[in-house]
Amino acid sequence: MSTVHDESANSSCSHHQGNHESAHASCGHHQCNHDRPLQQVKNIIAVASGKGGVGKSTFAVNLAIALAKTGLKVGLIDADLYGPSIPTMFGLINAKPEVAGKNLVPLEKWGVKLMSIGFLIEIDTAVIWRGPMVSSAIKQFISEVEWDELDYLIFDLPPGTGDIQITIAQTIPLTGAIIVTTPQDVAIADVSKAVSMFRKVHVPILGLVENMSYYELPDGTKDYIFGHHGGEIFARTQGLAFLGSIPIDRAVRESGDNGTPYMLSHPDSATSRAINQAAMEVVRRISITTAAAEEKQS
Repeated sequence: MSTVHDESANSSCSHHQGNHESAHASCGHHQCNHDRPLQQVKNIIAVASGKGGVGKSTFAVNLAIALAKTGLKVGLIDADLYGPSIPTMFGLINAKPEVAGKNLVPLEKWGVKLMSIGFLIEIDTAVIWRGPMVSSAIKQFISEVEWDELDYLIFDLPPGTGDIQITIAQTIPLTGAIIVTTPQDVAIADVSKAVSMFRKVHVPILGLVENMSYYELPDGTKDYIFGHHGGEIFARTQGLAFLGSIPIDRAVRESGDNGTPYMLSHPDSATSRAINQAAMEVVRRISITTAAAEEKQS
């Protein structure tokens, strides 16, 4: 992938030239069906927050694991080019993808196919790229990786509503987005911007997850460290499906740092049950939407 090493290479690549952007725009929101990438992927989900530090990557990783545990074919793209975390959270810090022809072969662990900029650069190397370079790298993750057939491809988006989010929304037909927030007002303020962005680019929002909802004390009572039901209230006022509250658990952080997703290391915990419930609700909602669309076409 030339973007990892040479920014000037982008100008010679025809599918990044300006005339492609105008042609793309003429097709409407997404590329025309005959040339759109990821045609072998049934469902493409963006996991977003609008704000950093709310556990979005942790949720994306464990969502992927939850889906893979049911036998589904799952892929995960670490779209946070400036702060990739997937290599650490999957215990693949020094792993490198193989090359097949002109494309990369995604790494695979625990039934999840993976791609991250962290697999292509040294761990302590900063990514210092301007917008066009970032967009080009994301497009290459989409079109120059051998994803093959997948039931679900999950994008772990970076914070904010910038180039990466817009590039993904305009390049591929997203099935929908999952919004992750914590209960406090400062998180909700940024999450509302993410919700607004997806609505403006006509990406369906599958629902909202409230992460770090509470901490369960030894006596069984709950300490609402970051506020009480802020995410649930926001979802209701915005007309979004509420996918559930995920409690704080020290082991979630430990599992992420140790490279073993929490859904595998603590499958029977309350937090894992909440993540699995959210995952299954997403599957249910997508199935209903797909069935309704197929019935409408028939």
